[in-house]
Amino acid sequence: MENKPMSYDQAIGRIEEIVSILESGEKGMDELSELVKEAASLVKDCKKKLKSTEFEISKALDDEKDEA
Repeated sequence: MENKPMSYDQAIGRIEEIVSILESGEKGMDELSELVKEAASLVKDCKKKLKSTEFEISKALDDEKDEA
């Protein structure tokens, strides 16, 4: 099965799930460690997507100015 990257919204949803799991206190230390690592990776990916989107929007707005 191909490992397709999550969309921003999917990643945010998964982060919210992980936070709920962490807050519940029902998981063992090993599982908590893995969940925190997963959440950190998802946050990093979300930041990259936000920066990329910000760049694309900025570029599009600059192109609009040049055409005006």
